[in-house]
Amino acid sequence: MFMPNIAVIGDNDSVLGFKAVGVTVFPVSEPDEVKAVLRSLARDETYRVIFITEEAAAAAKEQVANLQKRMTPVLTLIPGSRGSMGFGMEQIKRNVEKAVGADILFGKEGR
Repeated sequence: MFMPNIAVIGDNDSVLGFKAVGVTVFPVSEPDEVKAVLRSLARDETYRVIFITEEAAAAAKEQVANLQKRMTPVLTLIPGSRGSMGFGMEQIKRNVEKAVGADILFGKEGR
């Protein structure tokens, strides 16, 4: 069975657990590190799925936006070790609205 390579980018506390299940982790602590890793992974077609913590994604908004326009790799925001900043859920909400044409997740009331 083919399993695409998966990468996780974020602070060390957030990504370390993923290593135990065979996911390639990229611990970063500075915005420049996040940007460099994203540039590298965007060029490398090895990784089909990239999880990035919301905090790391906030440090590299332009690169994240560019990757999200592409079919692969699939870039998904996840909460970091300090909890959710709400960006990941907002991204999912926008994608569902785009696909379905309506807000079926939260409706009029919001979260």
